[in-house]
Amino acid sequence: MATVIHPTAIVESGAQLGADVEVGAYAYVGAEVQIGDRTHLHHHASVEGFTTVGSACEVFPYAFLGGKTQDLKHRGGRPGLRIGDRNVFREYVSAHAATHDGDFTTIGSDNVFLAYGHIAHDCQLGNHIVASNNFGLSGHITVEDHVVIGGMSGLHQFVRVGAYAMVGGMAKLVQDVPPFMIVDGIPATVRTFNKIGLERHGFTPAQIERVKQIYRTLYREGLNRTQAFERLSTHPDAATEEFQRLLAFAKKSERGFAAGA
Repeated sequence: MATVIHPTAIVESGAQLGADVEVGAYAYVGAEVQIGDRTHLHHHASVEGFTTVGSACEVFPYAFLGGKTQDLKHRGGRPGLRIGDRNVFREYVSAHAATHDGDFTTIGSDNVFLAYGHIAHDCQLGNHIVASNNFGLSGHITVEDHVVIGGMSGLHQFVRVGAYAMVGGMAKLVQDVPPFMIVDGIPATVRTFNKIGLERHGFTPAQIERVKQIYRTLYREGLNRTQAFERLSTHPDAATEEFQRLLAFAKKSERGFAAGA
């Protein structure tokens, strides 16, 4: 079908809409916004600022994408928000632009963000993330692929969440979550590795066993972090994808890994 814009919607001059876009009643699209093909803005959805939304996204009522950063260090310029394809933003989700001129908050593809969640300035989000109701991502957070974020959880500025990890509901996260792990609690601690999640994503028994060895080395053998990373780097399976993912993540960690339960 052709692009459809409800008569009550406001699409500012300069906005670029792809093919088969639907803009619902009372929705708003700002002048610097680009909307990809087949994206649907429900009634009262808002997209503004220097924002690109990819194809086949769905933005539900009262969601707000591309708003000005809440960071008090903002000094103007043209920071923005970049969103990939096939993302779902449920009711009242907000995703803000970056803080500094030329920088971007980025969101990958195939993510689902449930109602009342917030994605703050300069976050870098990957693909296939599911974030439940009332989640809060503070500024400069990195979330890698295939992560599940529980409802009402809060993540501190600059923390990183590794691929295939899970953040429990109502958790308070102040340190990095290694790939494959499950954290929960206030403050959040690593409880175990994400066995069920890995099985659902098609990990083989051998891969899951390697993740289990990583978890034991980090959290069950009484080693400090330096000792644990040394053991992981010299492990017979150190060249495998699972070990390399963990070691590469560790090299980028600035806040340190979440403690074990």
